[in-house]
Amino acid sequence: MRVVFLSPHFPLEMPEFTRGLAEVGAEVYGLGSTPVEAISAETRRYLSGYIQVPNVQDPISTLQHAKAQLLKIKPDRIEALWEVAVITAAHLRAALGVPGQSPEDALAFRDKALMKERLERAGLRVPRNARVRNAKEARAAAERIGFPLIIKPIDGAGTRDTFRCDDAQEFEQALAKVTHLPEASVEEYIDGQEFTYDTVSIDGKPVFDSVAQYHPRPLESRTQEWISPGQMVLRDPHAAGIDDAITFGRAVLRAMNMGTGFTHMEWFRKPNGEIVFGEIAARAPGGRLVDQMNYANDFNIYREWARVVCWRKFEAVAQRRYHVACVFKRALGQGKIKRVLGLDEVRKRLGPWLVVEDLLPIGAQRRDWKQTLISDGCLIARHPDYGTAMEMMRTLVSEVRLVAG
Repeated sequence: MRVVFLSPHFPLEMPEFTRGLAEVGAEVYGLGSTPVEAISAETRRYLSGYIQVPNVQDPISTLQHAKAQLLKIKPDRIEALWEVAVITAAHLRAALGVPGQSPEDALAFRDKALMKERLERAGLRVPRNARVRNAKEARAAAERIGFPLIIKPIDGAGTRDTFRCDDAQEFEQALAKVTHLPEASVEEYIDGQEFTYDTVSIDGKPVFDSVAQYHPRPLESRTQEWISPGQMVLRDPHAAGIDDAITFGRAVLRAMNMGTGFTHMEWFRKPNGEIVFGEIAARAPGGRLVDQMNYANDFNIYREWARVVCWRKFEAVAQRRYHVACVFKRALGQGKIKRVLGLDEVRKRLGPWLVVEDLLPIGAQRRDWKQTLISDGCLIARHPDYGTAMEMMRTLVSEVRLVAG
């Protein structure tokens, strides 16, 4: 089994997926824009070869530069889990006759307007929305949809260039901030709690699924520096009283013509109980959610995803043992990390339930919180009881502080 894996070293989780492919018996060939010498030795040891291209996000350029080498490799699979490379992988498959997601389906998972059109045709509830290419179209869409609303990129990931607008003045301010986008989506703002539905599927049928809740919603934490964003992976979504959400999520997979691989979907629960679709991507979630799934189930889903795409098998048993809380910390002040306060006390209080400490070390330059979800590091705790896990999350939010200066 020969697998070409796009961007085997980036983002954060990709080296673990690269390792997973090698561990299930695949010959792994990396493809990316980074020189192979810049990839860590730990990741390189799992690669049987590497193809460097000018821009892995450009399908046409990548095909031109890599086709001859790919024909020599004769890959059985071409995979990508970095969102900006998913469409490139689909075009490479089509050009080489490799099975997997088509360019048409890959585009629907990337283009937020197309994905909502598919779901509306399937009778699924999506926010009222419009694709806009200029300020005139955006204003007309805002008038039809009404406030509050969201404006965001058609093909964005996360909450970058995403703005909530409660009135016309805020909308005009947001328009001025997205002039660099060739097109955007203007959408109804959905008031409610925000969750994920994450799956590993074979032929569109989940062989593993997971639900997480954001605390608070990403759009809120994206706009307030003082917030320590948190997210909770539920111990067992099938026992959490959200059967309607599982049914909804699986209907989304069918409507999107999902095949084999990872998906990351976001959805809302309104105060009246209604479920509303957010968006979906044909990739694994970022922001340490994959690690949280592993801690919830005491297995290795990096390896199981690899087994699924290579051999169409999922062999691990989902133990469904723990609720898992992850909190991202943002340092107070600017400059380099000077102190970490409260961590020793939290270690004593949480004991073995604190399973990950991954904070920037003293002396490190703090990160730009607007550009990265992981901010200045994270803490992860787990517990079988939901109420206890929530209390641990609150403790990690309030009791641990990083100070920069």
